[in-house]
Amino acid sequence: MVERRKSRHTSDCPVNLPSKYMAAEVVHVDVLIVGSGPVGATFARLLTTRLPKAKVLMVDAGPKLTERAGMHVKNISNPGERMKAQLLSQGPAAKQASIGSLEDEANCDVSGAPGIWSPPGTFLVTPDGTNTGSSGMPGAAMSTNVGGMGSHWTCACPRPGNAERVPFLEAVEWDRLCTDAEALLQVTNTAFPGSDSRNVIVENLRKVFGANRSPGREVGAMPLACTVTREGQRFWSGADVVLGALAMPGAAPNRFELASETLCTQLITGDSAITEAVVWHLPSKTRKVIRARVFIVAADAFRTPQLLWASGIRQKALGHYLNDHSQIISAVKLRDYLVQGSGPTGFKSEQLTDEPVPLGVFWVPFNDPDHPFHGQVMHLYAPGVGEIAGLVWFSRKDIRFRDYLEFSETEKDCYGMPRIHVHYSLTENDRVALLQAESEVKLAASMLGPFLEDAYPRMLPAGSSLHYQGTTRMGRIDDGESVCDTYGQVWGIDNLFVGGNGVIPTATACNPTLSSVALAIRSCERIQLTLE
Repeated sequence: MVERRKSRHTSDCPVNLPSKYMAAEVVHVDVLIVGSGPVGATFARLLTTRLPKAKVLMVDAGPKLTERAGMHVKNISNPGERMKAQLLSQGPAAKQASIGSLEDEANCDVSGAPGIWSPPGTFLVTPDGTNTGSSGMPGAAMSTNVGGMGSHWTCACPRPGNAERVPFLEAVEWDRLCTDAEALLQVTNTAFPGSDSRNVIVENLRKVFGANRSPGREVGAMPLACTVTREGQRFWSGADVVLGALAMPGAAPNRFELASETLCTQLITGDSAITEAVVWHLPSKTRKVIRARVFIVAADAFRTPQLLWASGIRQKALGHYLNDHSQIISAVKLRDYLVQGSGPTGFKSEQLTDEPVPLGVFWVPFNDPDHPFHGQVMHLYAPGVGEIAGLVWFSRKDIRFRDYLEFSETEKDCYGMPRIHVHYSLTENDRVALLQAESEVKLAASMLGPFLEDAYPRMLPAGSSLHYQGTTRMGRIDDGESVCDTYGQVWGIDNLFVGGNGVIPTATACNPTLSSVALAIRSCERIQLTLE
Protein backbone atom coordinates (compact mmCIF):
# COMPACT_ATOMS: atom_id res chain seq x y z
CA MET A 1 0.00 0.00 0.00
CA VAL A 2 1.69 3.21 -1.20
CA GLU A 3 0.72 6.53 0.32
CA ARG A 4 -0.29 9.02 -2.36
CA ARG A 5 -1.12 12.69 -1.93
CA LYS A 6 -2.21 15.27 -4.45
CA SER A 7 -0.07 18.28 -5.34
CA ARG A 8 0.66 20.94 -7.90
CA HIS A 9 3.54 20.54 -10.31
CA THR A 10 4.54 22.16 -13.57
CA SER A 11 6.86 20.88 -16.25
CA ASP A 12 8.05 24.37 -17.21
CA CYS A 13 10.39 25.07 -14.31
CA PRO A 14 13.95 24.97 -15.66
CA VAL A 15 16.94 25.62 -13.45
CA ASN A 16 18.29 28.77 -15.06
CA LEU A 17 22.07 28.63 -15.09
CA PRO A 18 24.51 31.26 -16.38
CA SER A 19 26.42 30.81 -19.62
CA LYS A 20 28.45 27.63 -19.71
CA TYR A 21 31.42 29.68 -20.88
CA MET A 22 31.74 31.58 -17.62
CA ALA A 23 34.98 31.20 -15.67
CA ALA A 24 35.10 28.03 -13.59
CA GLU A 25 37.13 26.59 -10.77
CA VAL A 26 39.07 23.47 -11.80
CA VAL A 27 39.03 20.58 -9.33
CA HIS A 28 41.32 17.53 -9.59
CA VAL A 29 40.25 14.15 -8.15
CA ASP A 30 40.88 10.52 -8.93
CA VAL A 31 37.22 9.48 -9.21
CA LEU A 32 34.07 11.47 -9.94
CA ILE A 33 30.78 9.73 -9.12
CA VAL A 34 27.55 11.27 -10.44
CA GLY A 35 24.62 10.09 -8.31
CA SER A 36 24.48 9.21 -4.62
CA GLY A 37 21.93 6.40 -4.42
CA PRO A 38 22.79 2.89 -3.20
CA VAL A 39 24.79 2.18 -6.38
CA GLY A 40 26.76 5.43 -6.30
CA ALA A 41 27.33 4.79 -2.60
CA THR A 42 28.69 1.34 -3.43
CA PHE A 43 31.29 2.84 -5.73
CA ALA A 44 32.26 5.43 -3.10
CA ARG A 45 32.50 2.95 -0.24
CA LEU A 46 34.50 0.28 -2.06
CA LEU A 47 36.87 2.59 -3.93
CA THR A 48 37.79 4.65 -0.88
CA THR A 49 38.32 1.41 1.07
CA ARG A 50 40.37 -0.39 -1.57
CA LEU A 51 42.29 2.65 -2.80
CA PRO A 52 43.28 4.56 0.35
CA LYS A 53 45.30 7.11 -1.62
CA ALA A 54 42.53 7.91 -4.09
CA LYS A 55 40.43 11.07 -3.80
CA VAL A 56 36.74 10.51 -4.58
CA LEU A 57 34.16 13.22 -5.29
CA MET A 58 30.46 12.35 -5.41
CA VAL A 59 27.92 14.89 -6.72
CA ASP A 60 24.14 14.86 -6.60
CA ALA A 61 21.69 17.43 -7.95
CA GLY A 62 19.46 17.02 -4.91
CA PRO A 63 19.72 18.31 -1.34
CA LYS A 64 20.77 16.44 1.78
CA LEU A 65 17.66 15.39 3.68
CA THR A 66 19.39 14.45 6.93
CA GLU A 67 22.76 15.06 8.59
CA ARG A 68 23.55 11.40 7.96
CA ALA A 69 23.79 11.49 4.16
CA GLY A 70 21.33 9.28 2.33
CA MET A 71 19.29 8.04 5.30
CA HIS A 72 15.94 6.41 4.52
CA VAL A 73 13.08 8.79 5.29
CA LYS A 74 11.19 6.01 7.10
CA ASN A 75 13.81 6.37 9.84
CA ILE A 76 12.71 9.96 10.48
CA SER A 77 10.37 9.52 13.44
CA ASN A 78 8.65 12.92 13.29
CA PRO A 79 5.89 12.86 10.61
CA GLY A 80 6.30 16.55 9.80
CA GLU A 81 10.06 16.24 9.31
CA ARG A 82 9.55 13.11 7.23
CA MET A 83 7.05 14.93 4.99
CA LYS A 84 9.46 17.84 4.64
CA ALA A 85 12.20 15.45 3.50
CA GLN A 86 9.85 13.92 0.94
CA LEU A 87 8.93 17.34 -0.39
CA LEU A 88 12.59 18.33 -0.75
CA SER A 89 13.12 15.21 -2.91
CA GLN A 90 10.48 16.18 -5.43
CA GLY A 91 12.51 18.46 -7.68
CA PRO A 92 12.71 22.21 -8.30
CA ALA A 93 8.95 22.77 -8.63
CA ALA A 94 8.21 21.14 -5.29
CA LYS A 95 11.07 23.00 -3.60
CA GLN A 96 9.45 26.26 -4.67
CA ALA A 97 6.32 25.28 -2.73
CA SER A 98 5.96 26.47 0.83
CA ILE A 99 7.73 24.07 3.14
CA GLY A 100 6.20 25.91 6.06
CA SER A 101 2.66 24.81 5.17
CA LEU A 102 3.09 21.06 5.27
CA GLU A 103 -0.49 20.59 6.38
CA ASP A 104 -1.50 21.65 2.86
CA GLU A 105 -1.44 18.30 1.12
CA ALA A 106 -1.44 20.02 -2.26
CA ASN A 107 2.29 20.63 -1.71
CA CYS A 108 3.29 17.13 -0.68
CA ASP A 109 3.15 14.97 -3.77
CA VAL A 110 3.16 15.25 -7.53
CA SER A 111 0.28 14.55 -9.87
CA GLY A 112 0.29 14.49 -13.63
CA ALA A 113 -2.45 13.41 -16.01
CA PRO A 114 -5.81 12.53 -14.41
CA GLY A 115 -5.48 9.43 -12.27
CA ILE A 116 -1.67 9.39 -12.43
CA TRP A 117 0.22 9.86 -9.15
CA SER A 118 3.75 9.47 -7.94
CA PRO A 119 4.65 8.28 -4.42
CA PRO A 120 5.82 10.81 -1.81
CA GLY A 121 9.46 11.72 -2.36
CA THR A 122 9.22 11.40 -6.14
CA PHE A 123 8.03 13.45 -9.11
CA LEU A 124 6.78 12.34 -12.51
CA VAL A 125 9.18 12.27 -15.45
CA THR A 126 6.47 13.80 -17.65
CA PRO A 127 4.04 15.56 -15.28
CA ASP A 128 2.06 17.21 -18.10
CA GLY A 129 0.76 13.84 -19.26
CA THR A 130 2.53 13.83 -22.65
CA ASN A 131 3.47 10.16 -22.25
CA THR A 132 0.05 8.76 -21.42
CA GLY A 133 -1.80 6.19 -23.45
CA SER A 134 -0.42 3.10 -25.14
CA SER A 135 2.94 4.54 -26.22
CA GLY A 136 4.24 6.05 -23.02
CA MET A 137 5.00 5.49 -19.36
CA PRO A 138 2.72 7.87 -17.46
CA GLY A 139 3.64 6.53 -14.00
CA ALA A 140 7.39 6.92 -14.43
CA ALA A 141 8.84 8.93 -11.53
CA MET A 142 12.16 9.86 -9.99
CA SER A 143 13.53 11.55 -6.90
CA THR A 144 16.27 14.17 -6.56
CA ASN A 145 18.03 14.05 -3.22
CA VAL A 146 21.21 12.76 -1.66
CA GLY A 147 20.59 9.03 -1.36
CA GLY A 148 18.36 8.95 -4.43
CA MET A 149 15.54 6.41 -4.39
CA GLY A 150 17.45 4.68 -1.61
CA SER A 151 15.82 7.23 0.69
CA HIS A 152 12.31 6.15 -0.36
CA TRP A 153 12.39 2.52 -1.55
CA THR A 154 10.64 -0.53 -0.05
CA CYS A 155 14.01 -2.14 0.83
CA ALA A 156 12.99 -5.43 -0.83
CA CYS A 157 16.16 -7.28 -1.88
CA PRO A 158 15.29 -10.65 -3.42
CA ARG A 159 17.91 -12.48 -5.45
CA PRO A 160 17.00 -12.94 -9.12
CA GLY A 161 16.39 -16.56 -10.07
CA ASN A 162 17.11 -18.75 -13.10
CA ALA A 163 15.97 -16.83 -16.21
CA GLU A 164 16.25 -13.47 -14.38
CA ARG A 165 19.99 -13.80 -13.85
CA VAL A 166 22.54 -12.17 -16.14
CA PRO A 167 23.28 -15.07 -18.52
CA PHE A 168 26.91 -14.27 -19.24
CA LEU A 169 28.09 -14.18 -15.62
CA GLU A 170 29.10 -17.47 -14.03
CA ALA A 171 26.73 -18.69 -11.30
CA VAL A 172 29.51 -18.88 -8.71
CA GLU A 173 30.58 -15.30 -9.39
CA TRP A 174 26.99 -14.05 -9.38
CA ASP A 175 26.28 -15.68 -6.02
CA ARG A 176 29.46 -14.12 -4.60
CA LEU A 177 28.46 -10.68 -5.85
CA CYS A 178 24.95 -11.01 -4.42
CA THR A 179 26.34 -12.10 -1.06
CA ASP A 180 28.62 -9.05 -0.99
CA ALA A 181 25.72 -6.80 -2.02
CA GLU A 182 23.56 -8.21 0.77
CA ALA A 183 26.31 -7.39 3.25
CA LEU A 184 26.57 -3.78 2.03
CA LEU A 185 22.80 -3.30 2.16
CA GLN A 186 22.49 -5.25 5.45
CA VAL A 187 19.85 -7.59 4.06
CA THR A 188 18.01 -9.87 6.46
CA ASN A 189 15.17 -12.39 6.37
CA THR A 190 14.21 -11.59 9.97
CA ALA A 191 13.26 -7.91 9.81
CA PHE A 192 9.90 -8.97 11.22
CA PRO A 193 10.14 -11.56 14.01
CA GLY A 194 8.26 -14.80 13.53
CA SER A 195 4.74 -15.09 14.90
CA ASP A 196 1.87 -17.55 14.70
CA SER A 197 0.05 -15.23 12.31
CA ARG A 198 3.01 -14.87 9.96
CA ASN A 199 3.68 -18.61 9.98
CA VAL A 200 0.08 -19.36 9.03
CA ILE A 201 0.17 -16.83 6.17
CA VAL A 202 3.30 -18.48 4.75
CA GLU A 203 1.79 -21.95 5.13
CA ASN A 204 -1.30 -20.89 3.20
CA LEU A 205 0.72 -19.30 0.41
CA ARG A 206 2.83 -22.45 0.12
CA LYS A 207 -0.31 -24.54 -0.37
CA VAL A 208 -0.91 -22.89 -3.74
CA PHE A 209 2.56 -21.67 -4.75
CA GLY A 210 4.86 -24.25 -3.17
CA ALA A 211 5.04 -26.94 -5.87
CA ASN A 212 7.96 -27.50 -8.27
CA ARG A 213 10.17 -24.93 -6.62
CA SER A 214 13.88 -24.70 -7.40
CA PRO A 215 16.26 -24.75 -4.40
CA GLY A 216 16.29 -21.36 -2.74
CA ARG A 217 13.07 -20.27 -4.44
CA GLU A 218 10.68 -21.30 -1.67
CA VAL A 219 7.82 -19.09 -0.49
CA GLY A 220 8.88 -17.29 2.70
CA ALA A 221 9.94 -14.01 4.25
CA MET A 222 11.03 -11.28 1.87
CA PRO A 223 14.74 -10.42 2.20
CA LEU A 224 14.76 -6.78 3.34
CA ALA A 225 17.54 -4.21 3.68
CA CYS A 226 16.97 -3.52 7.33
CA THR A 227 18.46 -3.94 10.79
CA VAL A 228 16.52 -4.51 14.00
CA THR A 229 17.55 -3.15 17.39
CA ARG A 230 17.26 -5.09 20.63
CA GLU A 231 14.07 -3.14 21.31
CA GLY A 232 12.57 -4.35 18.04
CA GLN A 233 12.93 -1.01 16.26
CA ARG A 234 13.62 -1.33 12.53
CA PHE A 235 16.25 0.84 10.84
CA TRP A 236 15.73 0.79 7.07
CA SER A 237 18.79 0.80 4.84
CA GLY A 238 19.40 3.76 2.59
CA ALA A 239 22.54 4.90 0.82
CA ASP A 240 23.86 5.89 4.26
CA VAL A 241 24.13 2.24 5.28
CA VAL A 242 26.11 1.47 2.12
CA LEU A 243 28.36 4.51 2.64
CA GLY A 244 29.09 3.48 6.22
CA ALA A 245 31.31 6.03 7.95
CA LEU A 246 31.37 8.15 4.79
CA ALA A 247 27.75 9.11 5.43
CA MET A 248 28.79 11.42 8.25
CA PRO A 249 30.15 14.91 7.45
CA GLY A 250 33.93 15.15 7.48
CA ALA A 251 34.44 11.39 7.85
CA ALA A 252 37.32 11.33 5.33
CA PRO A 253 37.97 14.99 4.43
CA ASN A 254 41.11 14.35 2.41
CA ARG A 255 39.76 11.37 0.48
CA PHE A 256 35.99 11.73 0.05
CA GLU A 257 33.65 14.62 -0.56
CA LEU A 258 29.90 14.58 -1.17
CA ALA A 259 28.67 17.70 -2.96
CA SER A 260 24.89 18.07 -2.73
CA GLU A 261 22.74 20.32 -4.93
CA THR A 262 25.45 19.95 -7.56
CA LEU A 263 24.25 19.09 -11.07
CA CYS A 264 26.52 17.46 -13.65
CA THR A 265 25.52 18.78 -17.08
CA GLN A 266 28.28 17.52 -19.36
CA LEU A 267 31.10 15.03 -19.76
CA ILE A 268 33.80 16.21 -22.13
CA THR A 269 35.52 13.55 -24.22
CA GLY A 270 39.00 13.34 -25.68
CA ASP A 271 40.15 10.68 -28.12
CA SER A 272 39.03 7.65 -26.13
CA ALA A 273 38.49 8.99 -22.62
CA ILE A 274 36.59 11.58 -20.62
CA THR A 275 38.86 14.52 -19.82
CA GLU A 276 36.60 16.50 -17.52
CA ALA A 277 33.06 17.06 -16.33
CA VAL A 278 31.09 20.28 -15.93
CA VAL A 279 29.09 20.61 -12.71
CA TRP A 280 26.98 23.42 -11.28
CA HIS A 281 26.33 24.22 -7.65
CA LEU A 282 22.64 25.08 -7.98
CA PRO A 283 22.10 27.41 -4.98
CA SER A 284 25.01 29.68 -5.94
CA LYS A 285 24.83 29.00 -9.71
CA THR A 286 28.59 28.58 -9.81
CA ARG A 287 30.36 26.32 -12.27
CA LYS A 288 33.20 23.89 -11.67
CA VAL A 289 35.23 21.73 -14.00
CA ILE A 290 36.12 18.34 -12.54
CA ARG A 291 39.17 16.54 -13.90
CA ALA A 292 39.45 12.90 -12.87
CA ARG A 293 41.09 9.66 -13.83
CA VAL A 294 37.81 7.73 -13.73
CA PHE A 295 34.25 8.99 -14.23
CA ILE A 296 31.24 7.02 -12.97
CA VAL A 297 27.62 7.88 -13.79
CA ALA A 298 25.15 6.19 -11.46
CA ALA A 299 22.20 8.56 -11.56
CA ASP A 300 19.20 6.39 -12.55
CA ALA A 301 17.86 4.61 -15.63
CA PHE A 302 16.56 7.93 -17.02
CA ARG A 303 19.20 10.47 -16.05
CA THR A 304 22.30 8.36 -16.65
CA PRO A 305 21.56 7.96 -20.39
CA GLN A 306 20.34 11.57 -20.43
CA LEU A 307 23.75 12.83 -19.28
CA LEU A 308 25.60 10.62 -21.75
CA TRP A 309 23.37 11.79 -24.59
CA ALA A 310 23.78 15.45 -23.59
CA SER A 311 27.55 14.87 -23.67
CA GLY A 312 27.50 13.51 -27.22
CA ILE A 313 28.03 9.91 -26.07
CA ARG A 314 25.31 8.24 -28.12
CA GLN A 315 25.73 4.53 -28.67
CA LYS A 316 22.99 2.90 -30.72
CA ALA A 317 21.57 1.17 -27.64
CA LEU A 318 21.65 4.24 -25.37
CA GLY A 319 18.20 4.79 -23.88
CA HIS A 320 16.79 1.78 -25.69
CA TYR A 321 15.62 -1.61 -24.37
CA LEU A 322 13.70 0.21 -21.63
CA ASN A 323 12.37 -2.45 -19.28
CA ASP A 324 9.82 -2.02 -16.51
CA HIS A 325 7.81 -4.34 -14.29
CA SER A 326 4.14 -4.45 -15.10
CA GLN A 327 2.27 -4.98 -11.86
CA ILE A 328 -1.08 -6.19 -10.61
CA ILE A 329 -2.08 -4.97 -7.15
CA SER A 330 -4.87 -5.79 -4.72
CA ALA A 331 -5.63 -6.00 -1.00
CA VAL A 332 -7.61 -8.44 1.15
CA LYS A 333 -8.95 -8.51 4.70
CA LEU A 334 -7.22 -11.41 6.45
CA ARG A 335 -9.53 -14.13 7.69
CA ASP A 336 -9.90 -14.36 11.45
CA TYR A 337 -7.98 -17.61 11.80
CA LEU A 338 -4.94 -15.98 10.12
CA VAL A 339 -4.86 -13.19 12.69
CA GLN A 340 -2.99 -14.30 15.78
CA GLY A 341 -2.75 -11.00 17.65
CA SER A 342 0.53 -9.95 16.02
CA GLY A 343 -0.35 -6.24 16.17
CA PRO A 344 1.99 -3.35 15.30
CA THR A 345 5.39 -3.80 16.91
CA GLY A 346 8.78 -2.18 16.47
CA PHE A 347 7.34 1.32 16.03
CA LYS A 348 7.77 4.33 18.25
CA SER A 349 4.47 5.87 19.32
CA GLU A 350 5.11 9.04 17.34
CA GLN A 351 5.51 6.96 14.16
CA LEU A 352 2.01 5.49 14.39
CA THR A 353 -0.35 7.47 12.16
CA ASP A 354 -3.54 6.69 10.30
CA GLU A 355 -1.43 4.94 7.65
CA PRO A 356 -1.13 1.12 7.55
CA VAL A 357 1.63 -0.31 9.78
CA PRO A 358 3.74 -3.15 8.30
CA LEU A 359 3.73 -6.42 10.24
CA GLY A 360 5.61 -8.57 7.73
CA VAL A 361 6.56 -8.95 4.07
CA PHE A 362 6.41 -12.29 2.26
CA TRP A 363 7.80 -13.42 -1.05
CA VAL A 364 6.51 -15.74 -3.75
CA PRO A 365 9.71 -15.92 -5.85
CA PHE A 366 10.03 -15.96 -9.61
CA ASN A 367 10.48 -19.60 -10.61
CA ASP A 368 10.38 -20.11 -14.36
CA PRO A 369 8.45 -21.80 -15.95
CA ASP A 370 5.92 -22.70 -13.25
CA HIS A 371 5.78 -19.24 -11.65
CA PRO A 372 7.25 -16.61 -13.99
CA PHE A 373 6.24 -13.80 -11.65
CA HIS A 374 7.51 -12.09 -8.53
CA GLY A 375 4.88 -11.93 -5.82
CA GLN A 376 5.00 -9.68 -2.74
CA VAL A 377 2.54 -10.04 0.11
CA MET A 378 2.58 -7.20 2.65
CA HIS A 379 1.02 -8.00 6.01
CA LEU A 380 -0.34 -4.72 7.38
CA TYR A 381 -2.33 -3.39 10.29
CA ALA A 382 -4.79 -0.82 8.93
CA PRO A 383 -6.34 1.45 11.59
CA GLY A 384 -10.09 1.04 11.58
CA VAL A 385 -9.92 -2.07 9.39
CA GLY A 386 -7.64 -4.54 11.12
CA GLU A 387 -5.06 -6.85 9.60
CA ILE A 388 -4.91 -6.90 5.83
CA ALA A 389 -2.60 -8.19 3.11
CA GLY A 390 -1.46 -6.08 0.19
CA LEU A 391 -0.82 -8.24 -2.88
CA VAL A 392 1.58 -7.12 -5.61
CA TRP A 393 2.54 -9.35 -8.54
CA PHE A 394 5.32 -8.18 -10.88
CA SER A 395 5.52 -9.51 -14.42
CA ARG A 396 8.48 -9.58 -16.80
CA LYS A 397 8.48 -7.44 -19.93
CA ASP A 398 9.42 -8.45 -23.46
CA ILE A 399 12.66 -6.52 -24.03
CA ARG A 400 12.59 -4.56 -27.30
CA PHE A 401 14.75 -1.90 -28.95
CA ARG A 402 11.59 0.09 -29.71
CA ASP A 403 10.90 0.72 -26.00
CA TYR A 404 13.15 3.72 -25.52
CA LEU A 405 13.85 7.18 -24.16
CA GLU A 406 13.93 10.01 -26.67
CA PHE A 407 16.05 13.03 -25.68
CA SER A 408 15.00 16.34 -27.16
CA GLU A 409 17.43 18.57 -29.04
CA THR A 410 15.39 21.67 -28.18
CA GLU A 411 13.17 21.10 -25.12
CA LYS A 412 14.57 21.20 -21.58
CA ASP A 413 13.43 19.53 -18.40
CA CYS A 414 13.19 21.17 -14.99
CA TYR A 415 16.98 20.99 -14.61
CA GLY A 416 17.76 22.45 -18.02
CA MET A 417 18.78 19.03 -19.38
CA PRO A 418 17.39 17.48 -22.59
CA ARG A 419 13.74 16.68 -22.02
CA ILE A 420 12.85 13.00 -21.99
CA HIS A 421 9.99 11.51 -24.01
CA VAL A 422 9.19 7.88 -23.25
CA HIS A 423 8.23 5.44 -25.99
CA TYR A 424 6.96 2.28 -24.37
CA SER A 425 4.15 -0.20 -24.88
CA LEU A 426 3.15 -3.74 -23.97
CA THR A 427 3.37 -6.68 -26.34
CA GLU A 428 0.70 -9.34 -26.68
CA ASN A 429 2.92 -11.63 -24.59
CA ASP A 430 3.06 -8.95 -21.89
CA ARG A 431 -0.73 -8.69 -21.81
CA VAL A 432 -1.16 -12.45 -21.57
CA ALA A 433 1.34 -12.54 -18.69
CA LEU A 434 -0.62 -9.82 -16.87
CA LEU A 435 -3.83 -11.84 -17.16
CA GLN A 436 -1.96 -14.80 -15.67
CA ALA A 437 -0.60 -12.58 -12.88
CA GLU A 438 -4.14 -11.40 -12.13
CA SER A 439 -5.23 -15.03 -11.81
CA GLU A 440 -2.38 -15.67 -9.39
CA VAL A 441 -3.37 -12.70 -7.25
CA LYS A 442 -6.88 -14.10 -7.06
CA LEU A 443 -5.43 -17.49 -6.13
CA ALA A 444 -3.41 -15.91 -3.31
CA ALA A 445 -6.51 -14.07 -2.13
CA SER A 446 -8.47 -17.33 -2.02
CA MET A 447 -6.09 -18.51 0.71
CA LEU A 448 -6.00 -15.27 2.68
CA GLY A 449 -9.33 -13.48 2.67
CA PRO A 450 -11.90 -11.42 0.76
CA PHE A 451 -10.92 -8.42 -1.31
CA LEU A 452 -11.30 -5.06 0.36
CA GLU A 453 -13.80 -2.69 -1.19
CA ASP A 454 -12.34 -1.04 -4.30
CA ALA A 455 -9.24 -3.25 -4.00
CA TYR A 456 -9.93 -5.88 -6.62
CA PRO A 457 -6.90 -6.83 -8.78
CA ARG A 458 -5.92 -4.10 -11.19
CA MET A 459 -2.94 -3.11 -13.28
CA LEU A 460 -1.07 0.06 -12.33
CA PRO A 461 -0.05 2.57 -15.05
CA ALA A 462 3.22 1.78 -16.80
CA GLY A 463 6.17 3.09 -14.80
CA SER A 464 4.51 2.77 -11.40
CA SER A 465 6.97 0.09 -10.26
CA LEU A 466 9.91 2.57 -10.30
CA HIS A 467 12.03 -0.42 -11.41
CA TYR A 468 13.26 0.91 -14.79
CA GLN A 469 16.08 -1.07 -16.37
CA GLY A 470 18.01 -1.63 -19.58
CA THR A 471 18.71 1.91 -20.83
CA THR A 472 22.49 1.56 -20.36
CA ARG A 473 22.51 -2.23 -20.60
CA MET A 474 25.64 -4.33 -20.41
CA GLY A 475 26.75 -6.83 -23.03
CA ARG A 476 29.55 -9.24 -23.83
CA ILE A 477 30.62 -7.58 -27.08
CA ASP A 478 30.30 -4.16 -28.66
CA ASP A 479 27.72 -5.09 -31.28
CA GLY A 480 25.39 -2.11 -30.95
CA GLU A 481 23.03 -3.98 -28.61
CA SER A 482 24.55 -2.68 -25.38
CA VAL A 483 26.10 0.47 -23.90
CA CYS A 484 28.79 -1.02 -21.66
CA ASP A 485 30.72 -4.21 -21.09
CA THR A 486 30.15 -6.66 -18.25
CA TYR A 487 32.13 -4.41 -15.89
CA GLY A 488 30.03 -1.34 -16.67
CA GLN A 489 32.76 0.31 -18.79
CA VAL A 490 31.15 2.27 -21.62
CA TRP A 491 32.16 0.93 -25.01
CA GLY A 492 34.92 2.97 -26.64
CA ILE A 493 35.68 5.13 -23.58
CA ASP A 494 38.48 3.90 -21.36
CA ASN A 495 37.61 5.73 -18.14
CA LEU A 496 33.80 6.02 -18.16
CA PHE A 497 31.65 3.58 -16.18
CA VAL A 498 27.89 3.42 -15.69
CA GLY A 499 25.99 1.82 -12.84
CA GLY A 500 22.43 1.34 -11.65
CA ASN A 501 19.31 -0.47 -12.75
CA GLY A 502 19.84 0.67 -16.32
CA VAL A 503 22.81 -1.70 -16.63
CA ILE A 504 20.68 -4.83 -16.06
CA PRO A 505 20.28 -6.50 -19.50
CA THR A 506 17.75 -9.24 -18.71
CA ALA A 507 13.97 -9.40 -18.35
CA THR A 508 13.39 -9.62 -14.62
CA ALA A 509 10.36 -9.70 -12.33
CA CYS A 510 12.05 -9.07 -8.97
CA ASN A 511 13.11 -5.78 -7.36
CA PRO A 512 16.40 -4.72 -9.02
CA THR A 513 18.42 -2.92 -6.31
CA LEU A 514 20.34 -5.97 -5.07
CA SER A 515 21.33 -6.82 -8.67
CA SER A 516 22.46 -3.27 -9.37
CA VAL A 517 24.63 -3.13 -6.27
CA ALA A 518 26.09 -6.55 -7.13
CA LEU A 519 27.02 -5.34 -10.63
CA ALA A 520 28.55 -2.16 -9.17
CA ILE A 521 30.76 -4.33 -6.95
CA ARG A 522 31.98 -6.05 -10.10
CA SER A 523 32.65 -2.68 -11.75
CA CYS A 524 34.76 -1.64 -8.76
CA GLU A 525 37.04 -4.60 -9.35
CA ARG A 526 37.85 -3.28 -12.85
CA ILE A 527 38.18 0.33 -11.66
CA GLN A 528 40.54 -0.73 -8.89
CA LEU A 529 42.85 -2.28 -11.47
CA THR A 530 42.61 0.89 -13.58
CA LEU A 531 43.67 3.16 -10.72
CA GLU A 532 46.31 1.03 -8.98
